Amino acid sequence: MGLTDLGAALLRTLEPETAHNLSIRALQWTPLPPAPADDPILATTVAGLRLPNPVGLAAGLDKNGVALHGLARLGFGFVECGSVTPKAQPGNPKPRLFRLSEDRAIINRMGFNNAGLDAFADQLARRPRHAVVGANLGANKDTEDKAADYVAGLVRVKGLADYVTVNVSSPNTPGLRALQGRAQLDDLLGRLAEARGGDATPVFLKVAPDLEDGEMAMIVEAAIDHRIDALIVSNTTLDRPASLRSADKGQSGGLSGAPLKSRASLALRSAAEASGGRLPLIAVGGIESGADAWDRIRAGASAIQIYSALIYEGPGLVGRIKRDLAARARAESFSTIAEAVATAR
Repeated sequence: MGLTDLGAALLRTLEPETAHNLSIRALQWTPLPPAPADDPILATTVAGLRLPNPVGLAAGLDKNGVALHGLARLGFGFVECGSVTPKAQPGNPKPRLFRLSEDRAIINRMGFNNAGLDAFADQLARRPRHAVVGANLGANKDTEDKAADYVAGLVRVKGLADYVTVNVSSPNTPGLRALQGRAQLDDLLGRLAEARGGDATPVFLKVAPDLEDGEMAMIVEAAIDHRIDALIVSNTTLDRPASLRSADKGQSGGLSGAPLKSRASLALRSAAEASGGRLPLIAVGGIESGADAWDRIRAGASAIQIYSALIYEGPGLVGRIKRDLAARARAESFSTIAEAVATAR
C-alpha cells in the first residue's frame, strides 16, 4: 500500500465530510511526486481534447478548484472540478455526506456548496497547464432562471478551462433535473450556444441515470442539435437498490459507488445506442476496477471518470485501472485504447 492509499485508509476512519475536507487540504499542501509517464497505448482524443489516458476524475471532489496541482500528480488523464454556482452558497445542512462502507457506496446531499464563480475562476487562472482540466457548472438553489446561471458560468470560465460541463442532473438542487426535459433543454442549450459564440472550448452535458424510456434518446438528439461536444453518463441516482445493507441506506440524496454500476451501465448503453457514434460519451458511476472501465469503453465510452471508488481504494486505483486497460487492449490486439470504443457485441 502506497503512502497516498494509506492516507485514504486513515481518512475512512473519520466523519465523511471532515475526511473530505482534509483530503483537499492534503492535496493542496503535500508535495506529491509526479505520476509515472502513461503507456502510449492509453493516449486518446475526446471532443478534440488530447488525453494521455482515458481515466478522469469526476466532479465533486474539488468543488472550488483549490487542489488542482495535487490532483494533476495522481495520474488522471483529465480532472474535473466543481460544481460551481455563480454566487457562493453553503449547501444543505449537515450531516449531508454518508459513507455506506458495507456497500462501497456514498450518499450525498451536499447541495452545490462552493465559494462561487469569482473564487473558482481565480483558482483556474493558477491551474497546472500540463493537465487537462474541466469546469463543472451548476445553478444556485434560489435562482429562478437557472439557465441564466449556466450562461454566467460559461462566460466567466471562458479561456480558463479545457472544457466545461453543464451539470443538469444533480438530485440535490430543487428543479435542476427538470432542465432535462426537451423544452427546458432546448432553451438552456440554445442560450449556451449563443454565449459560446465562436469559442472552441468543448461543452459537455452531464445527465442523470434515472431517466424514463425515450428520455435518453431525446437528450442525445438535443445535445447534437445544439452542438454539445460530449455527454457524461451519468450522475448519482435517487434509486435505493434492495441490496443495500448499510445503516445510512435510507438517507436522502444521490447514491454513488458500487450499487450505481448496473444503472449507470444501462444508461451508457442507452446513450450509445441513441447516439450511434455521433456524440462522444464519458462513463461514470460505479467504476472501481480496470474490468469496469474496460466494460464501459467497450460499451461506447471514449473515456471514464471515477470518484467514489477512490474513497475505498485510494489514489493508487488510478494506476491500477490504467495498467489493466493497457494490458486488456494489448491482449485483444488493439493498438490504441480508442480502437476498443464501442466494440462490445
